[in-house]
Amino acid sequence: MTFYFYDLETSGINPRAQRIMQFAGQRTDMDLNPIGEPQNWLVKITEEILPDPEAVLITGITPQKSIDEGYSEAEFLKLFCDEVLQPDTVICGFNTIRFDDEFMRATLWRNFYDPYEWQWQDGRSRWDLLDVVRMVRALRPEGVEWPFEDRIENTEYHGAQDVLGKKVVKVPSNRLELITKANGLDHDNAHDALNDVNATISVAKMLKSKQPQMFEYLFKMRDKKRVKELVNLDEKKPFVYTSGRYESGYNKTTVAFPITSGKNGNVIAYDLRYDPTPFLNLNEEELSKNIFASWDDRKKDGFVKLPIKELQYNKCPAVAPLGVLTQNNGWEHISLDESTVDRHMKILLSNPAFAEKLRSALEQRPDYQSEFDPDFRLYDGFVADKDKTKMRAVRVAEESRLVDMNLDFSDSRLTGLLPRYKARNFPKSLTKDELDEWNEYKGNRIKNGINGQLPVNEYVSKLGLLATTNSDEKSQFLIQELQLYAESILDYE
Repeated sequence: MTFYFYDLETSGINPRAQRIMQFAGQRTDMDLNPIGEPQNWLVKITEEILPDPEAVLITGITPQKSIDEGYSEAEFLKLFCDEVLQPDTVICGFNTIRFDDEFMRATLWRNFYDPYEWQWQDGRSRWDLLDVVRMVRALRPEGVEWPFEDRIENTEYHGAQDVLGKKVVKVPSNRLELITKANGLDHDNAHDALNDVNATISVAKMLKSKQPQMFEYLFKMRDKKRVKELVNLDEKKPFVYTSGRYESGYNKTTVAFPITSGKNGNVIAYDLRYDPTPFLNLNEEELSKNIFASWDDRKKDGFVKLPIKELQYNKCPAVAPLGVLTQNNGWEHISLDESTVDRHMKILLSNPAFAEKLRSALEQRPDYQSEFDPDFRLYDGFVADKDKTKMRAVRVAEESRLVDMNLDFSDSRLTGLLPRYKARNFPKSLTKDELDEWNEYKGNRIKNGINGQLPVNEYVSKLGLLATTNSDEKSQFLIQELQLYAESILDYE
């Protein structure tokens, strides 16, 4: 087995609307020693995408640089499959499961690869250091310097720390660049993918050295079968759960209880920090309204969030048996006690009808509106095996062969993706009708701002505003490059 640490820099935060602009990775042995040279590739942004200006200001990667120096998505994915996807590789990073992996899936989907097989075929698996960091901080913090950062909160307080009517408070932070700085680890250029990869490996080495038992335990728990042995509905018992969804003040950790089933065979966990009594008499409709409340509704006075969370077995959740809290002042670290946990669990167990109402409420999830754009339909269903053979034919086809390729996919999503694939990677293979269709789609997306993208006139106005608030030379250059790029792909005036 080997580790493969990777990181992406992207043109925004929406994995289906935006694009990968830089990929970097380094393979290591199981003792975290580098094997071979790292990979560091730029990826060409495609001409229907206006990158989020804030993303470019962070990464410093302009569209022009990606186009001049980068690989097409098809070229990048071939390199990725050939050089990265070796058997028995543990693919991991820092917050990769919830961010980078989603971008990889969307990119694979657009380019006729199965979006899931890369992480489980040939003995491969995935892992994520972020929740490892969180759980080590919560339960075994010794030996590591843990950073804090300032957060500005609205307040009526008027004192020495008051800043324009807002109070500055120190909160725990698990940001990669702050952890490396606090512990004297090299991380010269945060938000460069290769530097972030090297920093992640350094943090992994530190955790493995300072808290080897916790590190090895959570490494084994990347296997969803092991997670199911601890958390299941057949043998319900409380467990320690660390997640970014929980509060920073409690080190992102609580004691949870499996209460009912979730989507795709997952489980819904109740946070035993909170008394379930106020929710027991709510009917299914009231529970559903709480669970699926809008952001605005959640901000209203009197709203109390139902303390449940879906535990997804295949996302390497950081979970542990309750016994870990009896050592190293574990209960104190998460500001919880056994009596509170026991009391709240007994209330749940003595009210079995609540679990059934909760399950029914979850089934009342608002109707999912399927996308019409094939780029965005990754999660509309799995691809049938007979279409996977045709997908491979697309991937290996030369540009000349793509011109008249007609594979008669059974999945209509793939039929819609094929001319897009050709346009982005092999534009000379487009027929006249396909070229007209691509130009219409591209112009509509840029000019009118469909699919999570600002209309180009609003985009340019935003650049003007950013130019007034980011006066340093580097930012001014990046904003000017974005302005020139926008002008180059469409006459927006």
